[in-house]
Amino acid sequence: MTDVKSDIEIARAARKKPIQEIGAALGIGVEHLLPYGHDKAKIGAEFIAAQRGKPDGKLILVTAINPTPAGEGKTTTTVGLGDGLNRIGKKTIVCIREASLGPCFGVKGGAAGGGYAQVVPMEDINLHFTGDFHAITAAHNLLAALIDNHIYWGNEENIDIRRIAWRRAMDMNDRALREVVCSLGGVANGFPRENGFDITVASEVMAILCLATDLRDLERRLGNIIIAYRRDRTPVYARDIKADGAMTVLLKDAMQPNLVQTLENNPAFVHGGPFANIAHGCNSVIATTTALKLADYVVTEAGFGADLGAEKFFDIKCRKAGLKPAAAVIVATARAMKMNGGVRKDDLGRENVEAVARGCANLGRHIQNVKKFGVPVVVAINHFISDTPAEIRAIQDYVTGLGTEAILCRHWAEGSAGIEALARKVAELAEAGGAQFAPLYPDDMPLFQKIETIAKSIYHAGEVIADKSVRDQLRAWEEQGYGRLPVCMAKTQYSFSTDPNLRGAPEGHTVPVREVRLSAGAGFVVVITGEIMTMPGLPKIPSAEKIFLNEEGYIEGLF
Repeated sequence: MTDVKSDIEIARAARKKPIQEIGAALGIGVEHLLPYGHDKAKIGAEFIAAQRGKPDGKLILVTAINPTPAGEGKTTTTVGLGDGLNRIGKKTIVCIREASLGPCFGVKGGAAGGGYAQVVPMEDINLHFTGDFHAITAAHNLLAALIDNHIYWGNEENIDIRRIAWRRAMDMNDRALREVVCSLGGVANGFPRENGFDITVASEVMAILCLATDLRDLERRLGNIIIAYRRDRTPVYARDIKADGAMTVLLKDAMQPNLVQTLENNPAFVHGGPFANIAHGCNSVIATTTALKLADYVVTEAGFGADLGAEKFFDIKCRKAGLKPAAAVIVATARAMKMNGGVRKDDLGRENVEAVARGCANLGRHIQNVKKFGVPVVVAINHFISDTPAEIRAIQDYVTGLGTEAILCRHWAEGSAGIEALARKVAELAEAGGAQFAPLYPDDMPLFQKIETIAKSIYHAGEVIADKSVRDQLRAWEEQGYGRLPVCMAKTQYSFSTDPNLRGAPEGHTVPVREVRLSAGAGFVVVITGEIMTMPGLPKIPSAEKIFLNEEGYIEGLF
Protein backbone atom coordinates (compact mmCIF):
# COMPACT_ATOMS: atom_id res chain seq x y z
CA MET A 1 0.00 0.00 0.00
CA THR A 2 1.58 3.24 -1.08
CA ASP A 3 -1.17 5.67 -0.14
CA VAL A 4 -1.85 4.85 3.52
CA LYS A 5 -4.50 7.10 5.03
CA SER A 6 -4.60 8.01 8.69
CA ASP A 7 -7.46 6.87 10.92
CA ILE A 8 -8.95 10.34 11.01
CA GLU A 9 -8.79 10.69 7.20
CA ILE A 10 -10.58 7.36 6.80
CA ALA A 11 -13.21 8.40 9.34
CA ARG A 12 -13.86 11.72 7.59
CA ALA A 13 -14.42 9.95 4.28
CA ALA A 14 -17.05 7.63 5.81
CA ARG A 15 -20.44 7.44 4.11
CA LYS A 16 -22.58 7.52 7.20
CA LYS A 17 -26.27 6.75 7.24
CA PRO A 18 -28.68 8.90 9.26
CA ILE A 19 -28.77 7.48 12.77
CA GLN A 20 -32.52 6.88 12.41
CA GLU A 21 -31.76 4.30 9.70
CA ILE A 22 -29.29 2.51 11.95
CA GLY A 23 -31.90 2.44 14.71
CA ALA A 24 -34.65 1.24 12.35
CA ALA A 25 -32.53 -1.78 11.37
CA LEU A 26 -32.61 -2.79 15.05
CA GLY A 27 -36.32 -2.10 15.43
CA ILE A 28 -35.77 1.16 17.32
CA GLY A 29 -38.35 3.72 16.18
CA VAL A 30 -37.51 7.39 15.86
CA GLU A 31 -39.69 8.12 18.88
CA HIS A 32 -37.24 6.11 21.00
CA LEU A 33 -34.11 7.89 19.76
CA LEU A 34 -32.77 11.12 21.24
CA PRO A 35 -30.56 12.39 18.40
CA TYR A 36 -27.32 14.29 18.97
CA GLY A 37 -26.94 15.65 15.47
CA HIS A 38 -27.42 13.35 12.46
CA ASP A 39 -25.06 10.51 13.32
CA LYS A 40 -25.45 9.66 17.00
CA ALA A 41 -28.37 9.22 19.37
CA LYS A 42 -29.34 7.94 22.79
CA ILE A 43 -31.79 5.06 23.14
CA GLY A 44 -34.86 5.78 25.23
CA ALA A 45 -35.42 4.08 28.60
CA GLU A 46 -38.97 3.01 27.65
CA PHE A 47 -37.69 1.07 24.63
CA ILE A 48 -35.00 -0.61 26.73
CA ALA A 49 -37.52 -1.65 29.37
CA ALA A 50 -39.78 -3.14 26.69
CA GLN A 51 -37.01 -5.53 25.58
CA ARG A 52 -36.87 -7.38 28.89
CA GLY A 53 -37.99 -10.95 28.66
CA LYS A 54 -36.86 -11.38 25.07
CA PRO A 55 -34.24 -14.07 24.33
CA ASP A 56 -30.56 -13.14 24.33
CA GLY A 57 -28.11 -13.36 21.46
CA LYS A 58 -24.59 -14.71 21.91
CA LEU A 59 -22.04 -12.62 23.80
CA ILE A 60 -18.44 -12.50 22.50
CA LEU A 61 -15.63 -10.95 24.53
CA VAL A 62 -12.59 -9.41 22.84
CA THR A 63 -9.56 -9.12 25.10
CA ALA A 64 -5.80 -8.98 24.51
CA ILE A 65 -2.28 -9.66 25.66
CA ASN A 66 -0.62 -7.13 27.95
CA PRO A 67 -0.35 -3.86 26.04
CA THR A 68 3.01 -2.73 24.68
CA PRO A 69 4.18 0.43 22.86
CA ALA A 70 4.06 -1.73 19.71
CA GLY A 71 0.25 -1.62 19.75
CA GLU A 72 -2.27 -4.47 19.81
CA GLY A 73 -5.50 -3.05 18.34
CA LYS A 74 -8.14 -4.52 20.67
CA THR A 75 -10.85 -1.97 19.91
CA THR A 76 -10.01 -2.11 16.21
CA THR A 77 -10.45 -5.89 16.32
CA THR A 78 -13.70 -5.58 18.28
CA VAL A 79 -15.17 -3.27 15.64
CA GLY A 80 -13.75 -5.37 12.79
CA LEU A 81 -15.18 -8.58 14.23
CA GLY A 82 -18.60 -6.94 14.52
CA ASP A 83 -18.44 -5.98 10.85
CA GLY A 84 -17.14 -9.44 9.97
CA LEU A 85 -20.01 -11.21 11.71
CA ASN A 86 -22.50 -8.95 9.94
CA ARG A 87 -20.72 -9.77 6.69
CA ILE A 88 -21.38 -13.51 7.12
CA GLY A 89 -25.06 -12.90 7.90
CA LYS A 90 -25.04 -12.69 11.70
CA LYS A 91 -27.01 -9.71 12.99
CA THR A 92 -24.39 -8.18 15.27
CA ILE A 93 -24.02 -5.13 17.53
CA VAL A 94 -20.67 -3.87 18.79
CA CYS A 95 -20.55 -2.65 22.42
CA ILE A 96 -17.52 -0.60 23.41
CA ARG A 97 -16.58 2.08 25.92
CA GLU A 98 -16.40 5.83 25.52
CA ALA A 99 -13.06 7.61 25.40
CA SER A 100 -11.55 9.51 28.31
CA LEU A 101 -10.02 12.89 27.54
CA GLY A 102 -7.04 12.02 29.74
CA PRO A 103 -5.54 9.38 27.40
CA CYS A 104 -6.65 11.32 24.30
CA PHE A 105 -4.46 14.25 25.29
CA GLY A 106 -1.85 12.05 26.98
CA VAL A 107 -0.39 9.05 25.17
CA LYS A 108 -2.93 6.43 24.17
CA GLY A 109 -5.20 8.25 21.74
CA GLY A 110 -8.87 7.52 21.33
CA ALA A 111 -11.22 4.58 21.63
CA ALA A 112 -12.99 4.35 18.29
CA GLY A 113 -10.91 1.67 16.55
CA GLY A 114 -8.64 2.31 13.58
CA GLY A 115 -8.15 2.02 9.84
CA TYR A 116 -11.21 0.51 8.15
CA ALA A 117 -12.49 -0.91 11.45
CA GLN A 118 -13.79 2.17 13.22
CA VAL A 119 -16.93 3.55 14.78
CA VAL A 120 -17.93 7.01 13.65
CA PRO A 121 -18.16 9.97 14.16
CA MET A 122 -14.63 9.38 15.43
CA GLU A 123 -13.81 12.95 16.53
CA ASP A 124 -17.06 13.28 18.47
CA ILE A 125 -16.65 9.90 20.17
CA ASN A 126 -13.18 10.89 21.37
CA LEU A 127 -14.00 14.48 22.36
CA HIS A 128 -16.98 15.12 24.68
CA PHE A 129 -19.31 12.78 22.70
CA THR A 130 -22.82 13.11 24.18
CA GLY A 131 -21.61 14.59 27.46
CA ASP A 132 -21.82 11.40 29.51
CA PHE A 133 -18.41 11.87 31.14
CA HIS A 134 -19.20 15.46 32.00
CA ALA A 135 -22.41 14.34 33.71
CA ILE A 136 -20.50 11.69 35.67
CA THR A 137 -17.89 14.26 36.71
CA ALA A 138 -20.61 16.71 37.76
CA ALA A 139 -22.49 14.09 39.79
CA HIS A 140 -19.27 12.97 41.47
CA ASN A 141 -18.28 16.50 42.43
CA LEU A 142 -21.80 17.42 43.52
CA LEU A 143 -21.48 14.72 46.14
CA ALA A 144 -18.07 16.10 47.18
CA ALA A 145 -19.54 19.60 47.51
CA LEU A 146 -22.50 18.32 49.52
CA ILE A 147 -20.18 16.56 51.96
CA ASP A 148 -18.22 19.72 52.76
CA ASN A 149 -21.44 21.73 52.86
CA HIS A 150 -23.00 19.27 55.30
CA ILE A 151 -20.00 19.62 57.61
CA TYR A 152 -20.02 23.43 57.30
CA TRP A 153 -23.68 23.70 58.32
CA GLY A 154 -23.41 21.74 61.56
CA ASN A 155 -22.43 18.19 60.56
CA GLU A 156 -25.68 16.52 61.63
CA GLU A 157 -24.32 13.09 60.61
CA ASN A 158 -21.23 13.57 62.83
CA ILE A 159 -18.80 12.96 59.97
CA ASP A 160 -15.21 12.61 61.15
CA ILE A 161 -13.39 14.94 58.75
CA ARG A 162 -10.28 12.81 59.16
CA ARG A 163 -12.17 9.87 57.66
CA ILE A 164 -13.84 11.29 54.58
CA ALA A 165 -13.57 8.61 51.88
CA TRP A 166 -14.91 10.58 48.89
CA ARG A 167 -12.38 12.38 46.71
CA ARG A 168 -13.04 14.70 43.77
CA ALA A 169 -12.78 13.85 40.07
CA MET A 170 -11.98 15.29 36.67
CA ASP A 171 -11.57 13.71 33.24
CA MET A 172 -7.99 14.75 32.63
CA ASN A 173 -4.53 13.51 33.56
CA ASP A 174 -3.36 16.01 36.20
CA ARG A 175 -0.78 14.73 38.67
CA ALA A 176 -0.82 18.07 40.56
CA LEU A 177 -4.30 17.23 41.87
CA ARG A 178 -3.52 13.79 43.28
CA GLU A 179 -3.20 15.19 46.79
CA VAL A 180 -4.54 18.65 47.71
CA VAL A 181 -5.65 20.64 50.74
CA CYS A 182 -9.08 22.24 50.45
CA SER A 183 -11.14 24.82 52.37
CA LEU A 184 -8.22 27.13 53.09
CA GLY A 185 -8.79 30.85 53.50
CA GLY A 186 -10.72 31.27 56.72
CA VAL A 187 -13.92 30.35 58.49
CA ALA A 188 -16.19 31.20 55.56
CA ASN A 189 -14.56 28.49 53.43
CA GLY A 190 -15.16 25.60 55.80
CA PHE A 191 -12.85 23.23 57.63
CA PRO A 192 -9.42 22.73 56.00
CA ARG A 193 -8.61 19.10 55.23
CA GLU A 194 -6.61 16.88 52.93
CA ASN A 195 -8.34 15.80 49.73
CA GLY A 196 -7.44 14.69 46.22
CA PHE A 197 -8.68 13.99 42.71
CA ASP A 198 -9.13 10.78 40.76
CA ILE A 199 -9.63 10.68 37.01
CA THR A 200 -13.34 10.42 36.16
CA VAL A 201 -13.00 6.95 34.65
CA ALA A 202 -11.83 5.71 38.08
CA SER A 203 -14.83 7.26 39.86
CA GLU A 204 -17.26 4.98 41.65
CA VAL A 205 -20.00 6.97 39.91
CA MET A 206 -18.62 5.74 36.57
CA ALA A 207 -18.63 2.16 37.85
CA ILE A 208 -22.17 2.53 39.19
CA LEU A 209 -23.47 3.91 35.89
CA CYS A 210 -21.85 0.99 34.06
CA LEU A 211 -23.32 -1.65 36.40
CA ALA A 212 -26.80 -0.20 37.04
CA THR A 213 -29.75 -1.80 35.24
CA ASP A 214 -32.08 1.22 35.23
CA LEU A 215 -32.61 4.62 36.87
CA ARG A 216 -34.12 3.12 40.02
CA ASP A 217 -31.13 0.81 40.43
CA LEU A 218 -28.82 3.74 39.69
CA GLU A 219 -30.33 5.84 42.47
CA ARG A 220 -30.17 2.94 44.92
CA ARG A 221 -26.51 2.34 44.15
CA LEU A 222 -25.65 6.04 44.39
CA GLY A 223 -27.31 6.14 47.80
CA ASN A 224 -25.16 3.20 48.92
CA ILE A 225 -21.89 5.07 48.32
CA ILE A 226 -19.91 5.29 51.56
CA ILE A 227 -18.73 8.89 51.75
CA ALA A 228 -17.13 8.94 55.20
CA TYR A 229 -17.03 7.42 58.67
CA ARG A 230 -18.04 8.76 62.07
CA ARG A 231 -15.77 8.73 65.09
CA ASP A 232 -17.27 5.41 66.11
CA ARG A 233 -16.24 4.07 62.64
CA THR A 234 -19.84 3.60 61.46
CA PRO A 235 -20.26 4.49 57.76
CA VAL A 236 -22.02 7.55 56.39
CA TYR A 237 -23.78 6.99 53.06
CA ALA A 238 -24.59 9.39 50.24
CA ARG A 239 -28.28 8.88 51.00
CA ASP A 240 -27.69 10.10 54.56
CA ILE A 241 -26.97 13.59 53.26
CA LYS A 242 -29.73 13.30 50.62
CA ALA A 243 -27.34 13.39 47.65
CA ASP A 244 -28.67 10.39 45.69
CA GLY A 245 -31.69 12.08 44.12
CA ALA A 246 -29.84 15.06 42.68
CA MET A 247 -27.00 12.86 41.44
CA THR A 248 -29.52 10.67 39.62
CA VAL A 249 -31.04 13.74 37.99
CA LEU A 250 -27.62 14.73 36.64
CA LEU A 251 -27.10 11.21 35.28
CA LYS A 252 -30.57 10.68 33.80
CA ASP A 253 -29.53 11.13 30.16
CA ALA A 254 -26.06 9.68 30.69
CA MET A 255 -27.70 6.36 31.66
CA GLN A 256 -29.10 5.96 28.15
CA PRO A 257 -26.79 4.01 25.78
CA ASN A 258 -25.37 5.84 22.76
CA LEU A 259 -26.04 4.46 19.28
CA VAL A 260 -23.53 5.11 16.48
CA GLN A 261 -22.34 3.10 13.47
CA THR A 262 -19.23 1.47 12.08
CA LEU A 263 -17.65 2.52 8.79
CA GLU A 264 -19.69 -0.30 7.21
CA ASN A 265 -22.92 1.13 8.67
CA ASN A 266 -23.39 -1.56 11.28
CA PRO A 267 -24.76 -0.59 14.71
CA ALA A 268 -22.52 0.10 17.69
CA PHE A 269 -23.39 0.99 21.27
CA VAL A 270 -20.74 3.22 22.85
CA HIS A 271 -21.45 3.71 26.53
CA GLY A 272 -19.48 4.09 29.75
CA GLY A 273 -15.73 4.04 30.09
CA PRO A 274 -14.10 2.75 33.27
CA PHE A 275 -10.35 2.03 33.01
CA ALA A 276 -9.42 -1.63 33.47
CA ASN A 277 -6.19 -0.95 35.36
CA ILE A 278 -7.95 1.01 38.14
CA ALA A 279 -11.64 0.18 37.63
CA HIS A 280 -13.60 -2.72 36.12
CA GLY A 281 -12.90 -1.76 32.50
CA CYS A 282 -16.13 -2.73 30.69
CA ASN A 283 -18.86 -0.88 28.84
CA SER A 284 -22.23 -0.52 30.57
CA VAL A 285 -24.43 -3.44 31.57
CA ILE A 286 -27.48 -1.61 30.20
CA ALA A 287 -25.84 -1.29 26.75
CA THR A 288 -24.71 -4.92 26.65
CA THR A 289 -27.98 -6.41 27.91
CA THR A 290 -30.04 -4.23 25.54
CA ALA A 291 -27.86 -5.23 22.59
CA LEU A 292 -28.28 -8.92 23.47
CA LYS A 293 -32.06 -8.52 23.04
CA LEU A 294 -31.68 -6.91 19.60
CA ALA A 295 -29.01 -9.01 17.86
CA ASP A 296 -27.82 -12.54 17.16
CA TYR A 297 -24.34 -11.59 18.36
CA VAL A 298 -22.93 -8.90 20.62
CA VAL A 299 -19.20 -8.22 20.45
CA THR A 300 -17.80 -6.34 23.42
CA GLU A 301 -14.34 -5.57 24.75
CA ALA A 302 -12.68 -5.42 28.14
CA GLY A 303 -9.85 -3.00 28.78
CA PHE A 304 -6.11 -3.67 28.60
CA GLY A 305 -4.80 -7.25 28.87
CA ALA A 306 -6.89 -10.27 29.82
CA ASP A 307 -5.27 -10.34 33.27
CA LEU A 308 -7.15 -7.11 34.06
CA GLY A 309 -10.04 -6.50 31.67
CA ALA A 310 -11.15 -10.07 31.00
CA GLU A 311 -10.82 -11.12 34.64
CA LYS A 312 -13.00 -8.17 35.72
CA PHE A 313 -15.44 -8.75 32.87
CA PHE A 314 -15.92 -12.33 34.06
CA ASP A 315 -15.68 -11.85 37.83
CA ILE A 316 -17.49 -8.50 38.17
CA LYS A 317 -19.64 -7.64 35.14
CA CYS A 318 -20.82 -11.15 34.22
CA ARG A 319 -21.30 -12.07 37.88
CA LYS A 320 -23.34 -8.94 38.61
CA ALA A 321 -25.41 -8.94 35.40
CA GLY A 322 -25.88 -12.70 34.99
CA LEU A 323 -24.12 -12.69 31.60
CA LYS A 324 -22.81 -15.91 30.03
CA PRO A 325 -20.21 -15.30 27.31
CA ALA A 326 -20.19 -17.82 24.46
CA ALA A 327 -16.59 -17.27 23.29
CA ALA A 328 -13.56 -15.02 23.73
CA VAL A 329 -11.02 -13.56 21.31
CA ILE A 330 -7.50 -12.68 22.45
CA VAL A 331 -5.79 -10.07 20.28
CA ALA A 332 -2.05 -10.31 19.70
CA THR A 333 0.48 -8.95 17.22
CA ALA A 334 3.84 -10.16 16.00
CA ARG A 335 5.30 -6.80 17.01
CA ALA A 336 4.09 -7.17 20.59
CA MET A 337 5.42 -10.73 20.75
CA LYS A 338 8.83 -9.40 19.72
CA MET A 339 8.71 -6.75 22.46
CA ASN A 340 7.80 -9.43 25.01
CA GLY A 341 10.72 -11.39 23.60
CA GLY A 342 13.15 -8.56 24.40
CA VAL A 343 13.26 -6.53 21.17
CA ARG A 344 13.39 -2.72 21.43
CA LYS A 345 10.64 -0.67 19.78
CA ASP A 346 13.09 0.79 17.24
CA ASP A 347 13.98 -2.71 16.01
CA LEU A 348 10.46 -4.10 15.59
CA GLY A 349 10.52 -3.66 11.81
CA ARG A 350 13.16 -6.37 11.41
CA GLU A 351 12.21 -10.03 11.24
CA ASN A 352 13.02 -11.86 14.44
CA VAL A 353 11.26 -15.21 14.67
CA GLU A 354 13.20 -16.23 17.77
CA ALA A 355 12.01 -13.17 19.68
CA VAL A 356 8.42 -13.85 18.57
CA ALA A 357 8.69 -17.37 19.92
CA ARG A 358 10.10 -16.12 23.23
CA GLY A 359 7.38 -13.50 23.57
CA CYS A 360 4.57 -15.97 22.96
CA ALA A 361 4.73 -16.96 26.63
CA ASN A 362 2.69 -13.84 27.42
CA LEU A 363 -0.01 -14.86 24.94
CA GLY A 364 0.02 -18.43 26.23
CA ARG A 365 -0.59 -17.28 29.79
CA HIS A 366 -3.63 -15.28 28.69
CA ILE A 367 -5.04 -18.22 26.72
CA GLN A 368 -4.73 -20.49 29.75
CA ASN A 369 -6.27 -17.87 32.02
CA VAL A 370 -9.35 -17.29 29.88
CA LYS A 371 -9.92 -21.03 29.61
CA LYS A 372 -10.07 -21.17 33.43
CA PHE A 373 -13.42 -19.37 33.17
CA GLY A 374 -14.82 -22.12 30.94
CA VAL A 375 -14.98 -19.95 27.81
CA PRO A 376 -13.72 -21.17 24.38
CA VAL A 377 -10.86 -19.05 23.02
CA VAL A 378 -9.51 -18.08 19.61
CA VAL A 379 -6.53 -15.80 18.92
CA ALA A 380 -6.73 -12.88 16.49
CA ILE A 381 -3.34 -11.91 15.04
CA ASN A 382 -3.82 -8.25 14.18
CA HIS A 383 -1.72 -7.80 11.03
CA PHE A 384 0.91 -5.07 10.67
CA ILE A 385 2.61 -4.34 7.35
CA SER A 386 6.04 -5.23 8.82
CA ASP A 387 4.94 -8.76 9.82
CA THR A 388 6.63 -11.63 7.98
CA PRO A 389 5.13 -15.05 7.14
CA ALA A 390 7.67 -16.77 9.37
CA GLU A 391 6.71 -14.60 12.37
CA ILE A 392 3.01 -15.27 11.83
CA ARG A 393 3.67 -19.01 11.53
CA ALA A 394 5.60 -18.93 14.80
CA ILE A 395 2.58 -17.52 16.62
CA GLN A 396 0.17 -19.91 14.95
CA ASP A 397 2.34 -22.94 15.70
CA TYR A 398 2.66 -21.90 19.35
CA VAL A 399 -1.08 -21.38 19.75
CA THR A 400 -1.87 -24.67 18.00
CA GLY A 401 0.33 -26.38 20.56
CA LEU A 402 -2.00 -25.05 23.26
CA GLY A 403 -5.06 -26.55 21.57
CA THR A 404 -6.27 -23.21 20.24
CA GLU A 405 -6.30 -21.54 16.82
CA ALA A 406 -4.65 -18.24 15.79
CA ILE A 407 -6.14 -16.50 12.76
CA LEU A 408 -4.43 -13.71 10.82
CA CYS A 409 -6.72 -10.67 10.53
CA ARG A 410 -6.36 -7.72 8.12
CA HIS A 411 -9.37 -5.69 9.20
CA TRP A 412 -7.37 -2.46 9.69
CA ALA A 413 -6.58 -2.38 5.97
CA GLU A 414 -9.50 -4.32 4.51
CA GLY A 415 -12.44 -3.93 6.90
CA SER A 416 -14.82 -6.88 7.28
CA ALA A 417 -13.31 -8.72 4.29
CA GLY A 418 -10.03 -8.99 6.19
CA ILE A 419 -11.54 -10.58 9.27
CA GLU A 420 -14.11 -12.94 7.78
CA ALA A 421 -12.14 -16.05 8.74
CA LEU A 422 -12.11 -15.00 12.40
CA ALA A 423 -15.84 -14.20 12.26
CA ARG A 424 -16.60 -17.70 10.97
CA LYS A 425 -14.46 -19.30 13.68
CA VAL A 426 -16.10 -17.22 16.42
CA ALA A 427 -19.54 -18.19 15.14
CA GLU A 428 -18.49 -21.84 15.06
CA LEU A 429 -17.28 -21.72 18.66
CA ALA A 430 -20.34 -19.85 19.90
CA GLU A 431 -22.86 -22.04 18.13
CA ALA A 432 -21.17 -25.23 19.28
CA GLY A 433 -22.38 -24.36 22.77
CA GLY A 434 -19.19 -25.46 24.47
CA ALA A 435 -18.97 -22.56 26.93
CA GLN A 436 -19.27 -23.58 30.58
CA PHE A 437 -18.75 -20.15 32.11
CA ALA A 438 -18.08 -19.79 35.81
CA PRO A 439 -16.35 -16.99 37.78
CA LEU A 440 -12.92 -17.64 39.21
CA TYR A 441 -14.02 -17.61 42.87
CA PRO A 442 -17.28 -17.97 44.82
CA ASP A 443 -19.08 -15.08 46.50
CA ASP A 444 -18.55 -16.48 49.98
CA MET A 445 -14.75 -16.66 49.78
CA PRO A 446 -13.06 -14.20 52.23
CA LEU A 447 -11.93 -10.95 50.61
CA PHE A 448 -8.20 -11.44 51.10
CA GLN A 449 -8.47 -14.98 49.75
CA LYS A 450 -10.19 -13.58 46.64
CA ILE A 451 -7.22 -11.25 46.17
CA GLU A 452 -4.81 -14.17 46.56
CA THR A 453 -6.82 -16.30 44.14
CA ILE A 454 -6.55 -13.70 41.38
CA ALA A 455 -2.89 -12.98 42.12
CA LYS A 456 -1.85 -16.63 42.12
CA SER A 457 -4.20 -18.07 39.50
CA ILE A 458 -4.21 -15.20 36.97
CA TYR A 459 -0.94 -13.32 37.65
CA HIS A 460 1.00 -16.48 38.73
CA ALA A 461 2.33 -14.57 41.75
CA GLY A 462 4.06 -16.37 44.56
CA GLU A 463 2.52 -14.30 47.35
CA VAL A 464 0.38 -11.30 48.23
CA ILE A 465 1.64 -8.99 50.95
CA ALA A 466 -0.42 -6.39 52.81
CA ASP A 467 -0.02 -4.41 56.02
CA LYS A 468 -2.04 -5.41 59.06
CA SER A 469 -4.16 -2.29 58.58
CA VAL A 470 -5.24 -3.52 55.13
CA ARG A 471 -6.11 -7.00 56.40
CA ASP A 472 -7.98 -5.51 59.36
CA GLN A 473 -9.95 -3.25 57.04
CA LEU A 474 -10.98 -6.19 54.87
CA ARG A 475 -12.10 -8.15 57.94
CA ALA A 476 -14.07 -5.14 59.18
CA TRP A 477 -15.91 -4.89 55.86
CA GLU A 478 -16.69 -8.59 56.03
CA GLU A 479 -18.21 -8.06 59.49
CA GLN A 480 -20.30 -5.21 58.06
CA GLY A 481 -21.77 -7.51 55.41
CA TYR A 482 -19.54 -6.70 52.43
CA GLY A 483 -17.61 -9.97 52.38
CA ARG A 484 -19.55 -11.39 49.40
CA LEU A 485 -18.44 -8.60 47.08
CA PRO A 486 -15.98 -9.31 44.23
CA VAL A 487 -12.61 -7.58 44.23
CA CYS A 488 -11.44 -5.11 41.58
CA MET A 489 -7.65 -5.19 41.23
CA ALA A 490 -5.89 -1.92 40.44
CA LYS A 491 -2.59 -2.98 38.84
CA THR A 492 -0.27 -1.92 36.05
CA GLN A 493 -1.57 -3.05 32.68
CA TYR A 494 1.89 -3.67 31.24
CA SER A 495 2.77 -6.82 33.14
CA PHE A 496 1.30 -9.81 34.95
CA SER A 497 3.28 -8.49 37.91
CA THR A 498 3.08 -5.07 39.56
CA ASP A 499 6.35 -4.09 37.84
CA PRO A 500 5.48 -2.48 34.47
CA ASN A 501 8.91 -3.36 33.07
CA LEU A 502 8.59 -7.10 33.70
CA ARG A 503 7.28 -8.44 30.39
CA GLY A 504 6.58 -11.97 29.24
CA ALA A 505 5.04 -14.43 31.70
CA PRO A 506 6.75 -13.95 35.08
CA GLU A 507 6.09 -16.38 37.92
CA GLY A 508 6.61 -16.35 41.67
CA HIS A 509 6.60 -12.56 42.00
CA THR A 510 5.13 -10.65 44.94
CA VAL A 511 1.95 -8.57 44.70
CA PRO A 512 2.03 -5.78 47.31
CA VAL A 513 -1.39 -4.39 48.29
CA ARG A 514 -1.01 -0.72 49.12
CA GLU A 515 -4.59 0.27 49.84
CA VAL A 516 -8.16 -1.04 49.69
CA ARG A 517 -11.28 1.01 48.99
CA LEU A 518 -14.88 -0.09 49.44
CA SER A 519 -17.11 0.81 46.49
CA ALA A 520 -20.35 -0.16 48.21
CA GLY A 521 -22.52 1.46 45.56
CA ALA A 522 -20.79 -0.24 42.64
CA GLY A 523 -20.62 -3.45 44.61
CA PHE A 524 -16.93 -4.33 44.73
CA VAL A 525 -13.76 -3.76 46.75
CA VAL A 526 -10.96 -1.91 44.95
CA VAL A 527 -7.50 -3.33 45.69
CA ILE A 528 -4.67 -0.92 44.85
CA THR A 529 -1.37 -2.68 44.22
CA GLY A 530 2.18 -1.58 43.50
CA GLU A 531 2.55 2.02 42.38
CA ILE A 532 -0.63 2.28 40.30
CA MET A 533 -2.21 5.76 40.34
CA THR A 534 -5.92 6.58 40.31
CA MET A 535 -5.01 9.96 38.80
CA PRO A 536 -2.54 9.47 35.91
CA GLY A 537 -0.04 12.10 34.84
CA LEU A 538 0.81 13.40 31.37
CA PRO A 539 3.98 12.15 29.62
CA LYS A 540 6.97 14.37 28.85
CA ILE A 541 5.55 15.12 25.38
CA PRO A 542 1.76 14.78 25.65
CA SER A 543 -0.37 14.18 22.59
CA ALA A 544 -2.11 17.48 23.35
CA GLU A 545 0.92 19.33 21.94
CA LYS A 546 0.15 17.95 18.47
CA ILE A 547 -3.62 18.49 18.40
CA PHE A 548 -4.97 21.61 16.68
CA LEU A 549 -7.54 22.93 14.20
CA ASN A 550 -6.26 23.41 10.65
CA GLU A 551 -7.23 26.30 8.37
CA GLU A 552 -10.28 24.39 7.15
CA GLY A 553 -11.51 23.85 10.69
CA TYR A 554 -10.65 20.14 10.84
CA ILE A 555 -8.98 18.55 13.85
CA GLU A 556 -5.38 17.51 13.26
CA GLY A 557 -3.15 15.36 15.46
CA LEU A 558 -5.89 13.34 17.12
CA PHE A 559 -4.59 10.34 15.13
